Amino acid sequence: MIKNFFEINNVTFAIGGKDRVNDVNIKIEQEGDIICILGPSGIGKTTILRTIAGLEKINKGQIILKNKIISSKQIHVEPEKRNIALSFQENSLFPHYTIDKNIHLGLKKKQLSNKNIDSKEIIKILNLQDVLNKYPHQISAGESQRASLARSLISQPDLLLLDEPLSNVDQSFKEDIQVSLKQILKNNKITTIVVTHDSYEAFYLGSKCALILDNEVKQYDDPYNVYHFPNSIQVVNFLNRGILIPAKVTGGDSLENEDLGIIKGKFIKHYPTGSNVQLLLQPEDLEHDDDSNLKLEVVDRKFRGTNFIYTLRTPSNKLIPVAVHTHHWEQHEVNEKFGIKRPIQLEHIVCF
Repeated sequence: MIKNFFEINNVTFAIGGKDRVNDVNIKIEQEGDIICILGPSGIGKTTILRTIAGLEKINKGQIILKNKIISSKQIHVEPEKRNIALSFQENSLFPHYTIDKNIHLGLKKKQLSNKNIDSKEIIKILNLQDVLNKYPHQISAGESQRASLARSLISQPDLLLLDEPLSNVDQSFKEDIQVSLKQILKNNKITTIVVTHDSYEAFYLGSKCALILDNEVKQYDDPYNVYHFPNSIQVVNFLNRGILIPAKVTGGDSLENEDLGIIKGKFIKHYPTGSNVQLLLQPEDLEHDDDSNLKLEVVDRKFRGTNFIYTLRTPSNKLIPVAVHTHHWEQHEVNEKFGIKRPIQLEHIVCF
């Protein structure tokens, strides 16, 4: 019986003799699950994909697919024998083949698969109908990237590896493709690892996210927990979705900040009363209240579609983000005063 569909056990990923990501442990339990590897550019994400695909070897740990070791210090299954498809960020199409032929190169393995992927549907979803008879040098970078993605999907691999699959796609088209791509992968149970530097993309596509910082996996968890319960200051800083402010623990469910006063909620981790901590405040944590006696200066306002993100300056010169729905009846301008609802009650208190 297969315990996990895919496993990376204590693997150090290296390229050119230089370690990139150390002691990685990642498990995909079920066939058809999608996970995302998230992190800044140059951190080693692509090296992980290349190694899983068999293009790089390992000297430590094991990579296991469908209960079979495909990489270890002693074992190295050749790339063509792994039934793993890797779609690179850069153009990987054959220049002397049309886009149609490039895409359908993946059909040669179809008889080995029990999946039922319709190539015409993939081409339509990825909006490639008008470029099928063209050659790679005649199409845009975004079209090349989508053609490479189509070829990988049609090959129906045991494991699909996508390296920044939508980085060259126009923003207006990207969200539609994300929805369709996730549907295709889920409907056909294509187990997938997506590399991205875009946290929104990772949180949407992945059932779990591995966040890589400082040459290691800092957190491997479902997207909700990565966002709301980051396990380190490094994760907070990378996601850039909030601010850390100084506070003192005043009880089992409360702490105090010199600017905001008493803040109540459920601590994620226990801290003794009197502890000095750094409290994470995310844009949705504080509520706007025009009638509040706690008013802070607006120093910036960003329009985010459904929300405005106000940046407020506290008396101690801290900058705090607060989200307000765009349908709110009154918009505040820079230099105006902005009320914060009291008492401040957080769903959960994350401190460091």
